[in-house]
Amino acid sequence: MRIIPLSEGAFTIDKTKRFVPFDTAQDDLQERPVGSLLVEVQPFAVVTTDDILVIDTGLGFEKEGQLQLYSNLLQAGIDPAKVTKVLMSHLHKDHAGGISHESGSGSIAPRKLSFPNAKYYVQRRELEYAFEKGPSSYLTEELEPLKTSPQVVFLDGDGVLDGYIRYTVTGAHCPWHQVFWIVDGGETTFFGGDVAPQLQQMKSRFVAKYDYDGKLAMELRQEWWRKGQEEGWTFLFYHDVKTPVFGPSDPSTPR
Repeated sequence: MRIIPLSEGAFTIDKTKRFVPFDTAQDDLQERPVGSLLVEVQPFAVVTTDDILVIDTGLGFEKEGQLQLYSNLLQAGIDPAKVTKVLMSHLHKDHAGGISHESGSGSIAPRKLSFPNAKYYVQRRELEYAFEKGPSSYLTEELEPLKTSPQVVFLDGDGVLDGYIRYTVTGAHCPWHQVFWIVDGGETTFFGGDVAPQLQQMKSRFVAKYDYDGKLAMELRQEWWRKGQEEGWTFLFYHDVKTPVFGPSDPSTPR
């Protein structure tokens, strides 16, 4: 299994829920609004025996006229057209901004899903909730193509994809958030989305005020960390500035 972090950079986010770029070499967190959080925005590509997976799709920013997610994949030697599955933990704007793109010029041009040959795996209730909740956390315009595209596979609860990708609805961060275990070649890779966004949170009893159920999120992190250590999982951390990958699949992880 090959794991490629697709970092879009570091950002601060405050109560306005705007993601403001942050240069870790030059910027000072103390100069940002009180309560600002420093986070990475980091989708992942995972190459398995049978698939090229993308897990969550970032902010959807463009770099030199191209979707940054495309640029990151190409730098890793992956043609975006070869991506076969897109796994979505949830649809908040920092995780789903790159889910679609404008298909042409002009304001009336319809949006298309960004990976033309991939199946998108989305919890049905999460998409419904996104349109109920609206733009404070969800950019519904970008999610619109999910409603009708034949590429979308709607999930209802827990299950297994193609015998090797297990998914479970956890709630905790938002009501229909889901997490994934990818088991391939004897290796287990775990992606906890925003219930398990950073390494340090796995090691403490941190309860986040921004979570739908912060206590449950903390308890799940404790459970996953214990089991992952016992079973040798590789953890993927979407919002960790320093440690995107931790575990046996990352050669820099201390043994």
